[in-house]
Amino acid sequence: MEARQDSDNLAWDRSDERWEEAMKQVRLSSTCRKIESFAKRMFGNPVTLVTPLIIGGFNVLYPIRVEGLSGNVLVRLPCPDQTVFPEEKTFAEVATAACISQHTQLPVPKTFYHGVDSEIGPFMIIEDLVSRRGMGQALEAPREDNDTPVLHPNISETKLKSLYLKMARCVLKLAQPTFSRIGALVETSPGSYHVLGRPMTLNMNNMVQLSNIPKSIFPSEGTTYQTADEWYVVLAEMQMATLLFQHNDMVSSENDCRTKYVARQLFRRLAKQGRLSNYGFSEDNWSACSKYAPATLPAPEGSDSFRLWSDDFRPVNVLVDENDEVLGAIDWEFAYVGPMQFVLDPPWWLLLNVPEMWDDGIEDWTSVYERRLKTWLSAMEEAEQEMNPGLLLSAYMRESWATGRFWLNYAARKSWAFDTIYWKYLDERFFGEREDIPAEELWKIRVQLLSKEERAAMEPLVQMKMEESKERCLVEWEAAEARQRLSSFLFD
Repeated sequence: MEARQDSDNLAWDRSDERWEEAMKQVRLSSTCRKIESFAKRMFGNPVTLVTPLIIGGFNVLYPIRVEGLSGNVLVRLPCPDQTVFPEEKTFAEVATAACISQHTQLPVPKTFYHGVDSEIGPFMIIEDLVSRRGMGQALEAPREDNDTPVLHPNISETKLKSLYLKMARCVLKLAQPTFSRIGALVETSPGSYHVLGRPMTLNMNNMVQLSNIPKSIFPSEGTTYQTADEWYVVLAEMQMATLLFQHNDMVSSENDCRTKYVARQLFRRLAKQGRLSNYGFSEDNWSACSKYAPATLPAPEGSDSFRLWSDDFRPVNVLVDENDEVLGAIDWEFAYVGPMQFVLDPPWWLLLNVPEMWDDGIEDWTSVYERRLKTWLSAMEEAEQEMNPGLLLSAYMRESWATGRFWLNYAARKSWAFDTIYWKYLDERFFGEREDIPAEELWKIRVQLLSKEERAAMEPLVQMKMEESKERCLVEWEAAEARQRLSSFLFD
């Protein structure tokens, strides 16, 4: 079983074509002039566009010099056709950054203006922190421009500990504010922020962009959650949606489809039973893992203890000066108030690259990660002694890795890493040892755990996916029909 499952290659090709078109569009001199005139209108002073533009994965930033201002500003716009809910995303990001600025010691760029302009659409005008260097550059191995960054294998322990310590301080600062619901922040009045929007995740964006999953299956706008269990159920249902709606490249055979279906039904069952939220904590009295390696630390409270979480918070988005001192953290577009469980895991970004994309395979990633985790935990303990945050994340992080809770939350958030992680790192910890059989036949070991209705729905799904695989195309779903199809595979 490959560590990364394929997204829909037709959808990916379409996304690439749209990206090429977007890059032409954002660089047009007519576009640049339009941005200049917009900035002049906002500030009421002469302005000059400063090159080069800053192109991110989901945004383009136009550096602008404004007469009368001491530093430059950045006009930040969602890249055309790259962001699924551009207006919603922009307003949530502005509210998140402002809330972080107001309630933590973590520096973020100041927002001068934001909104939706009739000519340029949703926008933010933010402070330019001048540096284009992220902490990631201090950590990574030398690489070509298009190569994925990876942690420098020969980085000295002293340098690694020093850089991890700076990141640990950022993590602790971000973890301080608590909230009573799960969802996106909304500015309700100047300087006042409340959880009133649906969580906007990086995975949701990728589901639409790279797998053509219908947006209508996501929680409706304004949906928030009172418990971690509710959000785990939603995440599990998104995993089911990926199997149901990704038309191409999702399953390679009938057995592969059965194995993916069984994993998703079992994962959702555990979410519905409230078991995912306490797995790997002292309250876990159900998993096979709890019998031979019981956890000692308690699970977070069911409500009123939610924390800020960003799918994209990582070293590349922490800007530093030439001495690697932190200037500010950027890119809060996939940030929301989430289960505290996520914050209690060690960071996925310690090696800069993700386990499912690691060149030498997920087992090697795990082995290298475990070694670097020791350095991270030492840095985190030092930061905790300095800052006295009350909540000792280091102890929770150590136990998260030992119990496999790290993998549970990672799989819940990542559609194309889900299958490998479920069968390699979760299934036996949940349900006990199993015999060694080929990856595609793993479903045979656990299918008896499904309900009668879940088992009855499996073969029709397998035949449907096999039929779909005969024609490579991108299917556009009617909203009501898509929701009905998803609900027909969810049994409560």
